[in-house]
Amino acid sequence: MFGRVLGSTLTQVLRSIALILLPTSFIALIAWATAGSATGNTGDPMRAVLWIWLGAHQIPFTLSLPPANTAGLLSYLPLGALLFPVLAIRSGVSRTIDRLDGDASLVPLARALFATLYTIIGTLFAFVSTTHAVRPTWYLAPVFLLPIALISGATVGRRLVFGQAILFSTRIISLMLGVASIVFGVSIFINLSTVRNLSLVLEPGIIGGFLLLILNILYIPNAVVATLGYFSGVGFAVGSGSIISPFSFHLHSIPAFPLLGALPSATSRLGVLGIGAILLSGALLTNWTIALSTRVLIQSLFASLLIIVAIAYAGSGALITDAMSAMGVSPWKFTLALAGELTLGALIALYLPRLGKHR
Repeated sequence: MFGRVLGSTLTQVLRSIALILLPTSFIALIAWATAGSATGNTGDPMRAVLWIWLGAHQIPFTLSLPPANTAGLLSYLPLGALLFPVLAIRSGVSRTIDRLDGDASLVPLARALFATLYTIIGTLFAFVSTTHAVRPTWYLAPVFLLPIALISGATVGRRLVFGQAILFSTRIISLMLGVASIVFGVSIFINLSTVRNLSLVLEPGIIGGFLLLILNILYIPNAVVATLGYFSGVGFAVGSGSIISPFSFHLHSIPAFPLLGALPSATSRLGVLGIGAILLSGALLTNWTIALSTRVLIQSLFASLLIIVAIAYAGSGALITDAMSAMGVSPWKFTLALAGELTLGALIALYLPRLGKHR
């Protein structure tokens, strides 16, 4: 029985990995054939394919930058790329479950085996693709791969019954991110000429322009998190020593990356309205949960805190060089500000009506 499950699972794990590797192989080979490489080694695009696969799973890289082998770090990776592994894993787990002939007792085993095998193979990718210049942090690969595979696989094969606290917390966080995405979209539209100028500076060509477009799309979730950080009051960074917030603006230089055309050019007291919006979100969370119980509200706030921590970590990192060693939100500032404002809004909505009644 175990052997049958293992065989079916391994086949689908390899299929799920290939679903991402094959398209990226095609892109990497075209890019290599167009731009070439410093060594002319055909193994370069093959390693690049594995690096793209690892980067899509948010696994960081340590770098040795030429010509002086300067140390660098790449951990600010496009969050939008995570969608592809999630879809591939869900497809693989779904096909694995279909091959169990309706035996529901084997489904948990299949999910666990799938996640384990996926993690092992991904860790091997990180290990074998290491070069002197680019080193995936292979010992962190299981830390990222296993939760992604487990969570993605857990949503397949049955309708999950989440606790009320998880449902309410995910809704309120999704609402805030949704509003932030609208604001970011409006900012892009307003600064469209700047975005266009940053694109022209790069002179990417046809193929490079297509790849640049894809990269910008994949980095949009990072920009949405930064926008939410801006309206929480703590802001975000675009480079070492920089800060962009409603109250403080210090920006030395920016990479020629089109999405950065949406950056504000100075402080703006209107950004304080974002804090009010987050307070209202906390009040809305109270309105949703208080009819059930105060306990559900407390649990929802705690679940929101955990989600905020994950978002804060995912929305921060380093972008290759020391000058870009601080990108995105500050994990601890973002977490404290957003969780504090959300909780304060919930408390105001909870106790303000009671104070009015006492009066």
